[in-house]
Amino acid sequence: MKKQESIFSYDIYDSASDLTKADAELLIAARAVTKNAYAPYSHFHVGAVARLINGALISGTNQENASFPAGICAERTLLSTAASLYPGLAIDTLAVSYHNENGPSTSPISPCGICRQSLQEFEQRTSHPIRLILSGQEGPVFVIAQASALLPLAFTADELS
Repeated sequence: MKKQESIFSYDIYDSASDLTKADAELLIAARAVTKNAYAPYSHFHVGAVARLINGALISGTNQENASFPAGICAERTLLSTAASLYPGLAIDTLAVSYHNENGPSTSPISPCGICRQSLQEFEQRTSHPIRLILSGQEGPVFVIAQASALLPLAFTADELS
């Protein structure tokens, strides 16, 4: 028998004011864009804003549907926008925030499983890591150096060949 270990680490900041100016601006934009989310069922508004390697900023929000599987998360909305408007261009940093109408929005949230898979594949296809900045409307901020770290045993295109 052989044992394999996967270690995950990330940075924790007390608040957005402890971030670099560029990271704080990205997180503030993600917090603001939550107002564009369409979340009449969950009342959980998620916003994502990314800085591409060319400096362009793009955003995405969650878009719900009465047929719940037909909705799309903010992260995947953003990835689709990036791929459509800037084909082949990598994302440098992606900030995700949320506003929960039913409770506090004071702790970081992490992308769901489908979004983790999508982020991992976007990194792979652009050959560039995506830094993640995760936070609520206030409170602590998690910074993860590479999105694919959230999915250590990812299913990739390699398995299909």
